[in-house]
Amino acid sequence: MIGTVSLLAASTPPQLLPARELMAFTLASHILLVPFGVALPFITLVMHHRGLRRDDPVALKLARRWSAVMAIQFAVGVVTGTVLSFELGLLWPGMMGRWGDVFGLGFGVEAWAFFLEAILIAIYLYGWRRLKPWTHFWLAVPLPLTALLGAFGIIAANSWMNTPQGFELDANGDPVQVDVRQAIFTPIFGAEYWHFVVAMFLTAGYLVAGVYATGWLRGRRDRYHRLGFTVPFTVAAILTPIQFMLGDSAARAVFHKQPIKFAAMEIVWETDTHVPEYLFGRLNSDGSISGGIRIPQLDSILAGFKPSTKVTGLTSVPASDRPTAVQATIVHWAFDIMATIGSLLILLALWYGWCWLRRRDLPHSRWFFRCAAIAGAACLVTVECGWITTEVGRQPWIVYNHMRVSEAVTDTRAGSLWAMLGIVMAVYVCVFGAFLAVLLKMRTRWRIADEADPAARTGPHPENDTPYGPRGEPEPAGARTAPGDGSGDSTGGAS
Repeated sequence: MIGTVSLLAASTPPQLLPARELMAFTLASHILLVPFGVALPFITLVMHHRGLRRDDPVALKLARRWSAVMAIQFAVGVVTGTVLSFELGLLWPGMMGRWGDVFGLGFGVEAWAFFLEAILIAIYLYGWRRLKPWTHFWLAVPLPLTALLGAFGIIAANSWMNTPQGFELDANGDPVQVDVRQAIFTPIFGAEYWHFVVAMFLTAGYLVAGVYATGWLRGRRDRYHRLGFTVPFTVAAILTPIQFMLGDSAARAVFHKQPIKFAAMEIVWETDTHVPEYLFGRLNSDGSISGGIRIPQLDSILAGFKPSTKVTGLTSVPASDRPTAVQATIVHWAFDIMATIGSLLILLALWYGWCWLRRRDLPHSRWFFRCAAIAGAACLVTVECGWITTEVGRQPWIVYNHMRVSEAVTDTRAGSLWAMLGIVMAVYVCVFGAFLAVLLKMRTRWRIADEADPAARTGPHPENDTPYGPRGEPEPAGARTAPGDGSGDSTGGAS
């Protein structure tokens, strides 16, 4: 075992570690913004539709303010997403040069979706107070669809890397006779795509609701905070049990299509039946497991619904073709954290649903709102854990069973890559710092606008000089479009 590890270390290019760290950092940073890009347009339109249908100025105010957050997030996402696109070619030229013609269409789809989304966001922002209310709404309806299309392209590319197909290899080992349909719709694409999309909706819903839950805990019990909490939390609560089933389906797809990754997720060393489930724990290099909670036969039952199900172990392939013990432990912990948080979110959703069905009201317990306030952050953790499970569990392959990560990495010197990592980290700190500063500035202006007394104010309204948020000042009669266009105001502070 020690000799094998030494041989693998000796054959590893020195630039592999900094290249992987750079890619991991940029991906982990970008994924924090993806839930807003994929799901916030839909949640915003749900609130917008409610405001128009019920002629509710509070709902329209929330929709307009969320659209501002959506636009700023999109601008920041452009930066982080573009960096990732360049890194794919600069850090992994071996993969893109050899396999780009096979799975590159996914990135093309994502690029088209990106341009369409940019145009639709611009129209949506411009349309406030400039278009007829329902015309404005219907022009924005394609926006969530473009977000789903972008996710389609990215997941198509990633699922192909996990289960590559749709090509043949010539005498030199290069792909030929590419079947685009098969390359996009791989065996694991459906399970991975829907699991990812619903995860984005859950995360965005709980994150937005968490902002207003925090305001609720601070004593802001007005309708603004109640509605701002209820709509996104309801969306997330409905999807939570669905996501649990989708996650189970995705894990079972991995069991059938990527058995070695599944073995890493469950730290299964030897192929066997009646395999126990370990909650957390650490895999040692000799196959023993330290710590954790052992549940007899449960892993086989979860994989195939019966104890006699055979689960493939890590030792079924050579050490050079599987994750190391450390990598398997990382994958196992990421998977268990994701499953644990998902289970807790189901309890939170059931708590909410029980109270709503019994008395059509929110739970009265402060503990419920405390849990709701941290649910969004917990979802972000699960999103990070999901990508760790997907990417680290595939090691050492960048294209599963066809190309190793070490074969795809750039020839750039390791020192240059470490320097680039430092520069990117510094830039991202500034970018995300500016993003948070803008959000906090907007929140402050909105709160001032809501709490200001119109009769006592002598200066201009705090929102009159900004392109976002419903302005509190009444407009001239000729400037109004129609009732229900979001011009109404209400009391309550923005969280």
